[in-house]
Amino acid sequence: MEGIAKQAKGAIKETAGKILGDAKLRSDGTNDKINGKIQNLVGSAKDALKK
Repeated sequence: MEGIAKQAKGAIKETAGKILGDAKLRSDGTNDKINGKIQNLVGSAKDALKK
């Protein structure tokens, strides 16, 4: 769930950065989205190993 929240937060930041023309905000949003995806993958792998 935390990974999904990070992805959503990242998407909002990225969109706001595009609208406002703020490259740093856009970049931060992209990084948050990537980190969220990684967190989801790690969580899925841990769940698979538990089974």
